[in-house]
Amino acid sequence: MNLTPELLLQGYAMGIFPMAEHRDDPEVFWVDPKRRGIIPLDGFRVSRSLARRIRRGEFDIAIDRDFAAVVDGCADRAETWINAEIRDHYLALHRMGHAHSLEVRADGLLVGGVYGVALGGAFFGESMFSRRTDASKVALAYLVHRLAQGGFTLFDTQFLTTHLASLGGVEISRGQYRALLSEALTRDGDFTGPATPPAQEVIQRSTQIS
Repeated sequence: MNLTPELLLQGYAMGIFPMAEHRDDPEVFWVDPKRRGIIPLDGFRVSRSLARRIRRGEFDIAIDRDFAAVVDGCADRAETWINAEIRDHYLALHRMGHAHSLEVRADGLLVGGVYGVALGGAFFGESMFSRRTDASKVALAYLVHRLAQGGFTLFDTQFLTTHLASLGGVEISRGQYRALLSEALTRDGDFTGPATPPAQEVIQRSTQIS
């Protein structure tokens, strides 16, 4: 496949996304799942323990400060679908203003984060990583708040994992997803505009669970 940043954006607008089998595989293929994972922006769940961690303020939150480092953190695992071509194209999308990262730091070190692609009012979450307990959960909590504040209506997680389900993720059909995507693409989401909120605001916006 002759992949380009522009072709990537066309694919996302159609409801498909690229993957590679592993980091050393030069081939990239499109994925169009029959069942799609999303996190409803009014349904993110925060456990009491996660709320305590957010409230303690042990993490610093930033956006787009080091996009490449977040992508590399996500690829730094035994099995990854992020090969060199995919990495290069997402960095290009970031330079174009379509790909963003939300970063979690502790003592100045990058300990977690999430990155994805913004198109209209849809945010396509690509991957996340954590080097400190709950860092990726904290990243998602702040990301959901940012998307809601920025006028997004769809947070696509591609697949639903047990981890994402515990945070409020749900699985919908391909048809349902495409209807939500079609509506989201008519919106004008703003990822960088909203300010990083106080910890208590993030907690209050989420659904509390035991």
